[in-house]
Amino acid sequence: MKIFITLIMVFFTTVNFSQDRDQTNIMSFNIRYDEPKDKDQNWHHRKENVIRMLKFYDLDLIGFQEVLVSQLNYLKTNLQDYDVVGVGRKDGKDKGEFVPIFYRKDRFKKIESGTFWLSETPDKVSRGWDANLERIVTWAILKDQSRNKEFLILNTHFDHRGEVARLQSAKLLKSKIVGIAKGRPVILTGDFNSLPESDAIIGLTDSTDVNSLVDSKMMAKLNYGPNWTSTSFDNKPFEQRRVIDYIFLKDIPVVHRYAVFTEKLNEICLSDHCPVFVQIEI
Repeated sequence: MKIFITLIMVFFTTVNFSQDRDQTNIMSFNIRYDEPKDKDQNWHHRKENVIRMLKFYDLDLIGFQEVLVSQLNYLKTNLQDYDVVGVGRKDGKDKGEFVPIFYRKDRFKKIESGTFWLSETPDKVSRGWDANLERIVTWAILKDQSRNKEFLILNTHFDHRGEVARLQSAKLLKSKIVGIAKGRPVILTGDFNSLPESDAIIGLTDSTDVNSLVDSKMMAKLNYGPNWTSTSFDNKPFEQRRVIDYIFLKDIPVVHRYAVFTEKLNEICLSDHCPVFVQIEI
């Protein structure tokens, strides 16, 4: 049986994924929730390939989106080198979507972690502005024990319908980052359901604001992959595909590599989104 893998060999051969401890490999990945209507692209057909991909890229930090509790348990079982933070958005426990953060337990120590809702009442379960669904941010202050350095990592999934909600979510997120980070370097992963030219993304990356973040793609020494991250399981025409998944950074001095991976195995996609990868120095 033929195996189709979309890879550009130049990038593949130049990246040493088993990096030294000065480098940190990060991925943001919307894995697509377990939806029976997806048929041949359902999670149960994809999940083994997802695990193989994650292990291959020797990741230190992973921000997942669209994770249901059954999927979270599968990821935990098969990624035992990682500890996890995150709760379900519907009850702050195990109901609804998780946006969990996985971090290597042999390298990072959790100092503090939490969750807030993207709404006018962020400290409790709530739906904000014109959003269709509850939306949350998972965060953790981690200490890189190999370098004795602390940083803040956050992971989120903006609403897919509420334009006001996306803009207000970006404003709230920036404000929260200032209060939580307290001067630490910041990594923000997520599916923002927003184009680069949208008000939400422009607000997050406004260079005139000292609290803004930077799109890691703009900082990377090497870039690889297409100019889109959402594929609808490879059914969407190329000209209609867009970038809506990002890894943003603040006070990160070096970004070695940025990539969007478009892998497809035996006609099975990893997800309806592409994994986004960066290699940085904190």
